[in-house]
Amino acid sequence: MLPLYPLKFKTIYKDKIWGGQKIKTYLHKDFGSLPNCGETWEISGVKSAVSVVANGELEGESLADLLEKYLGDLVGEKVYEQFGNIFPLLIKFIDANEDLSIQVHPDDELAEKRHNSFGKTEMWYIIEADPGSTLISGFNKDLTEKQYLDKFNSGHLTEILNKEEAKAGDVFFLPAGRVHTIGKGLLIAEIQQTSDITYRIYDFDRVDDKGNKRELHTEEALAAIDYKHYPDYKTKYQSEKDKAVELVSCPYFTTNLLDFTKSTSRDYANLDSFVIYVCIEGEFAVKYNGTAYPVKMGDCVLLPKSIDKVQLETTSGFKILESFV
Repeated sequence: MLPLYPLKFKTIYKDKIWGGQKIKTYLHKDFGSLPNCGETWEISGVKSAVSVVANGELEGESLADLLEKYLGDLVGEKVYEQFGNIFPLLIKFIDANEDLSIQVHPDDELAEKRHNSFGKTEMWYIIEADPGSTLISGFNKDLTEKQYLDKFNSGHLTEILNKEEAKAGDVFFLPAGRVHTIGKGLLIAEIQQTSDITYRIYDFDRVDDKGNKRELHTEEALAAIDYKHYPDYKTKYQSEKDKAVELVSCPYFTTNLLDFTKSTSRDYANLDSFVIYVCIEGEFAVKYNGTAYPVKMGDCVLLPKSIDKVQLETTSGFKILESFV
């Protein structure tokens, strides 16, 4: 078998009813003839949209094929034992030119029972935000299912939702069960479990270009929703230059922010997992085994588990999200 190396993948572009142009104008990723781009899937093991390698000797190979061939060398022994031939994370960029639908995702237990799928816990890092942008995360008070339904059925759902101002650098962790929506004007990097299950609760009565409303999942959502109120919906962290700062740690992934002004090395010898870099600012090169792999804003790189140490070389500085299981 060919030796593994830092892998880049072909971006999967998705137009959405709420999508915009920032994927092109801000991240400089060309989505071609699509009218807009609401989401890009950068690294995906979702069966309907599996990523394909874009660089090096393995170019053209799918992530699913790599996993079957390389097993724990690609993802780590403990990760392979837990997830088998399903790559456990899905990495996206999301451009909300309009509010997304109000929605919720099921947890592992419910998703397994209903869809034979993983649940969907996720996190958002706000890359760029129009002035005054907001998002919804959770409820503004504790609720029962009946209280929730009363507000929903009377058309006053938004009165019980927790609205947050959102600006560049903000982080939101969204465990499965948390009602949420990304608000207009936000460009986001999303790290999530490998799942494409969304229960759409309310879609602002929007219609598509054929005049059709999108399907709602009112009943399905009821068993998925966490009706509790939580004191902090925005993740608190202190950014530090030239140091890895932990943003989120949960059973599904850990994500650190690396905001570096200079070159650095990263040692993963004690980590039994792949590592993903999502570049959200600047540029650098991943130097491994005598080869430099260039990375710029909007790029994502998968470091297989077989890579223990890399050098990140930069002249201008970079900001990346570093994620692993």
